[in-house]
Amino acid sequence: MDTWMRLMANDGSIVFGRVENGYLHEYEGLDQPVPTGAVLSLRALTPLAPCAPGKVVALWNNFHALALKLEKPVPEHPLFLIKPAESVIGSGVPIRRPAHYAGKIVFEGELGIVIGKRCRNASLAEAEDAIFGYTIVNDVTAAGLLAENPHFPQWCRAKGFDTFCCLGPAIASGFDWRSARVVTRLDGVERQNYPLEDMVFTPAQQVSLISQDLTLEPGDVIACGTSLGVGSIGDGATVEVAIEGIGTLVNALGSRSGDAQDASGADRERQSATAV
Repeated sequence: MDTWMRLMANDGSIVFGRVENGYLHEYEGLDQPVPTGAVLSLRALTPLAPCAPGKVVALWNNFHALALKLEKPVPEHPLFLIKPAESVIGSGVPIRRPAHYAGKIVFEGELGIVIGKRCRNASLAEAEDAIFGYTIVNDVTAAGLLAENPHFPQWCRAKGFDTFCCLGPAIASGFDWRSARVVTRLDGVERQNYPLEDMVFTPAQQVSLISQDLTLEPGDVIACGTSLGVGSIGDGATVEVAIEGIGTLVNALGSRSGDAQDASGADRERQSATAV
């Protein structure tokens, strides 16, 4: 299993590569990555979200345990929404409360699939081959907005604010998702601990079926959905989502988005959105 990260150098350039013994071995591209020969110390680099997706496809009702609790039938095709690229931040970057919203903000710890090859109408075998690796997602939601308008559930708006898609800290290729669990802690207290083998659709099935609806591009992420234990984040609280073999994604709910943002946060992520 290899660990991959995307980082910022002191000159503002973005580098991507395989991490080994405290060093980044730089590569170019996700589809058959090519080494550049550069080897950089991680101490001289600032971590970013491990990829810069053009879109994040976020699933709903993809775990049997949650479907049972909600008394919902498991779907025959993945149920999903799209989170915009502007919502993506990396580990350590604060989640920003929207300036106009004072309601409940919810965490959802999830596995993320990172696409490595352009994928359209893919078979299961082609879908498996298109998966570059796996990362961790905190699919943040302004829960009070979902049913604000009784005529139109606002899934994309509630989940699409800047900083509402936390990714990281790394991508693991060769990762065995079947034996892994998602563990989410809120201010150190465990709130979620569920097995990934309980998924309704396997990662390859997700990629194959979703590719029948829209084209998946290298760097895109599929958030596999969450299971039991979702809860609200108080202002100033810290959410840690851990998957053994990938790492721990850490983000705190900071001040409102109208405040000035740290240059290491979402603004920097947006500026580098075209990088791998």
